[in-house]
Amino acid sequence: MMNRNLKQSFAYAAAASAVAGVLPAFAATHAIVPDALPRPTTDGANRWSLHREDVLGTSLDAVVSASSRAVADRAEAAALAEFTRQSRLLSAWDAESEFSRWQRTHGVPVKVSPELLAVLQQFDRWQGETGGVLNASSETAAALWRHGVEPSTAELHAAVVAMGQPHWQLDSIAGTATRLGAAPLVLASFVKSLVTGAAADAALRAGATGVMLNVGGDIVTRGVLAQTVDIADPKADAENDLAIDTVQLQDRAIATSGGYRRGFAVAGEHRSHLIDPRTAMPASGVLSSSVIAADPATAGALATALSILSPRESEALMERHPGTEYLLMIADGERIVSKGWAQYQQARVTPAGYRVPAAGAGVPTSGNWVQGTELVLKVEVPRMDNPRYRRPYVAVWVEDKDKYPVRTIALWFQKPRWLNELKSWYRDDQIRNLSEGTDISANPQVSSATRAPGTYTLRWDGKDNEGKLVKAGKYTVVVEAAREHGGHSLVRQEIDFNGTPAQFSLPANQELGMVQLDYRKH
Repeated sequence: MMNRNLKQSFAYAAAASAVAGVLPAFAATHAIVPDALPRPTTDGANRWSLHREDVLGTSLDAVVSASSRAVADRAEAAALAEFTRQSRLLSAWDAESEFSRWQRTHGVPVKVSPELLAVLQQFDRWQGETGGVLNASSETAAALWRHGVEPSTAELHAAVVAMGQPHWQLDSIAGTATRLGAAPLVLASFVKSLVTGAAADAALRAGATGVMLNVGGDIVTRGVLAQTVDIADPKADAENDLAIDTVQLQDRAIATSGGYRRGFAVAGEHRSHLIDPRTAMPASGVLSSSVIAADPATAGALATALSILSPRESEALMERHPGTEYLLMIADGERIVSKGWAQYQQARVTPAGYRVPAAGAGVPTSGNWVQGTELVLKVEVPRMDNPRYRRPYVAVWVEDKDKYPVRTIALWFQKPRWLNELKSWYRDDQIRNLSEGTDISANPQVSSATRAPGTYTLRWDGKDNEGKLVKAGKYTVVVEAAREHGGHSLVRQEIDFNGTPAQFSLPANQELGMVQLDYRKH
């Protein structure tokens, strides 16, 4: 159930994740699906939201538009059933899936399901279409880089040769697939997008008038439902950094790929997890690529390819796919977009900052926030071994000496009606709302969906909720967490923001892991 437009924040290489059996890529998107009263759509239907963990090895955020809650429930059930069915066929992390069982065979034709045969056929097509860049055996080269040492020329050459061999032989008439060679195979490049598209279609067949599915960053929209998507700056490292672009999708899919978050540390340097099979080297020229297409599998396959190919090669490839648009962020900072990308772009609201008179970095000006400084927070959502686990609601905010909340930095929640479980934040925000008359929970620069276990980075630039710089001096940083079927945690730390760097580590407690605060020059 929704009370405002949805929003996603893109960040990473979505196409190389869960169906492959490797670790899910850094969640390319973070769905904002607060669940309030049903919101009417243009066709008179209502919208309901759903969040599930462990779908294709990652998380699922879904929104369904339907005439009633009963129809929405049927549509959601149909989508989940399709995810389950396809996982049993294509999952590589499930040792008993059809794909895993087939991969353990060698040299003998095996009768396979139409779905697995179709995926292998598509992989063959995409491998040829991308000049070999999409290769199911890229794990052969990736294994060399995981040791943290530069592979030798001979090792790289051997990997290129191994990846260049045919990996299977298909007989579409007999419906068989013969496993060739012994290289480990990964089908993640586009399969997650393909399966997500199939699940979205299943929801429509079950009666939904519109659906949005976000599976670990691959987003598919179908029917009447439109989706606004933020694409994050690949050079940014904080959850609340501004996006580089915003697009709106309807009856389209978007996938984002890139190796700036995932990869290998080699001699102290980051190397992308995306491998160019032509050289066995990690891709390096493109930080991220986002592709919009009508077909989800096409978006997933091309997003991965564009993160490996050179911009010139990408342009030539995309010319063969009219109606499919892309955005590339190059390592040198250049931004490249296709001619049709603009049709999806949306105007973005950028918070205005109050300009103080020029002064040297680290020097207060007339009592204002010290220029050239920032607060970086690392907030850990702990992992809990509990079958009733629900992601906690989390609020991070800053109070002045009078305990007035000058800035809410982050608010992670699902259902607005349960925001009052964040007791301290909610009480402070009610006071603030009476004074300012604005709804923080509806601000997409602040609010987003609950987060999976992990450590998240946030940044405060010294601006209040209106985008104006605060005065230098003492403020209290507050982090609060509350969880259904769980407990409540609140930590506070006073910091003197006077230009002198300071670090604080707040111990883990019931609902929060370690919270680290770093007031520093940037």
